[in-house]
Amino acid sequence: MDILHSIRGALLEAQDILNRFIGNPENIATIAETAEMMRDVFEREGRIFSCGNGGSLCDAVHFAEECTGKFRSDRKPLPAIALGDAGHITCTANDFGFAEVFARPLLALGQPGDLLIVLSTSGNSENVVRAAVAAKSRGMQVFGLLGGDGGDLKQHCDICLIAPGNTADRIQEIHIKVLHILIEHIERLMFPENYG
Repeated sequence: MDILHSIRGALLEAQDILNRFIGNPENIATIAETAEMMRDVFEREGRIFSCGNGGSLCDAVHFAEECTGKFRSDRKPLPAIALGDAGHITCTANDFGFAEVFARPLLALGQPGDLLIVLSTSGNSENVVRAAVAAKSRGMQVFGLLGGDGGDLKQHCDICLIAPGNTADRIQEIHIKVLHILIEHIERLMFPENYG
């Protein structure tokens, strides 16, 4: 296969998956509902935690830095924490097993009124499922960005979005778009002066 043809095919596949996601009006409504839920957490001075594995952890970290830093315009930092500390992960994995790497910090830090974002392209990552269970035990809300059929995680989420796509990369491309849109609309709700 010619490399230019292959590249074009990859872009068209990504475009098709995005169009399928946009074509479901429930997805748009869920993003709006989630932005309002996140705004409410921040206005109550709660925190948003995020976790996932591999590329999903990178997206979790990306969301948190956009909140504590800035997205488009300057505004006060928003309290978001990605559960990606290497020291904690390696300590917990060594002493308690990899399945506990996200649950334990939530049991230590999570409070009622906080929110957890879980990212999983399968919906079945055991350590992310355990994080959602730990969050619920602490009185937190859970928002899921999932793939496939939502997997086991779906039942532990207060709100979730399931990205279409047959591969992790295509699912993650939808997830990062949703995270960017959420940050933008949290800002629009909380800092309307930054949006004219």
